[in-house]
Amino acid sequence: MKNNSREQAQKTFVPTLLRWNKEKNTRQMPWKGEKDPYKIWLSEIILQQTRVEQGLNYYNNFIKTFPDIHKLAKAADEKVFKLWEGLGYYSRCRNLLVTARYISKELNGKFPDNYEDIRKLKGVGPYTAAAISSFAFNLPYAVVDGNVFRVLARIYGITIPIDSTDGKKYFATLAENLLDKKQPGYYNQAIMDFGAVICKPVTPLCSNCGFKKICSAFINNKINELPVKEKKISIKKRWFYYLVLEYKNEIAVRQRIEKDIWQDLYEFPLIEADKEMDKKNILKQAEKNKWVHKGKYELLAVSPLFKQQLSHQLIAGQFIKLKLKGNHDLESNWIWVTKSRIGKFAFPRFINQYLNEKGGQQSLF
Repeated sequence: MKNNSREQAQKTFVPTLLRWNKEKNTRQMPWKGEKDPYKIWLSEIILQQTRVEQGLNYYNNFIKTFPDIHKLAKAADEKVFKLWEGLGYYSRCRNLLVTARYISKELNGKFPDNYEDIRKLKGVGPYTAAAISSFAFNLPYAVVDGNVFRVLARIYGITIPIDSTDGKKYFATLAENLLDKKQPGYYNQAIMDFGAVICKPVTPLCSNCGFKKICSAFINNKINELPVKEKKISIKKRWFYYLVLEYKNEIAVRQRIEKDIWQDLYEFPLIEADKEMDKKNILKQAEKNKWVHKGKYELLAVSPLFKQQLSHQLIAGQFIKLKLKGNHDLESNWIWVTKSRIGKFAFPRFINQYLNEKGGQQSLF
């Protein structure tokens, strides 16, 4: 964008944005206008890496189950993880519990009321700290999320990659310069809503945009080129073969404790491979692991292929249901659960796809 055009955009950006927010923004969310830092924090943690449409029910369920931070802090891990089930990025849930217990115990339930202390909370980055600071305490900190990156990149014609160190600094500085210091929370919500409703990633509503006369991307026909990212995501493929072991009408599960995907969630005995395996080799590996003994089990079913796409990984695999005919040799970290209790455990989405197929959990038995 040329200097004169940039100056024009700088002068008109805030009033144009706030006028749109006042007159045309009809986006409704239960946390909009909220001043309780606990509820704002909860909504922001849920919405990290999650679309609003998906996170909405989770937020409502959490607020209903844990109306204040003390109740969340006192909850059992398993109960919180079960409520989080399906949201993914489970480190967020672990951080949620750590922070809730810290505020409840160490701060007597009083949420920090300044940016620096909010930023120190587990799982809270610059964006989340700015959101809580501005929405709950009206402090002058600009939020810079995907919506903000996109709006500013397009209107100002910024080609610096948003995922580069220089790009992050540049956009953060620009966002702070544009911030309405008198009503930062109102402004922050307005720019995020504008990005979500008008300046959308795909097929933005340029005809309804009040910035089209000064928007560099619109004027120069570069809507689909901005914002710029420099990093390409490398996808790793992993093959997961789960053994659904049935013994005396119970199923074996264990909690994943490794520093890997789905940490703290539950699973069946797993054979992981770097390439596709057939049924014969899966059963050989199960016998080698001493999870089953040759001639002492019955093969009941082999599931279709299931897949789950994560941000940097593609998980593919199957479920092999076996009925044990004798004593098992699983280690003590395995739990045997009945049909009536299986639903109380938090499983990753990959496993829930299987559990919910053809009559849900009944298919296990």
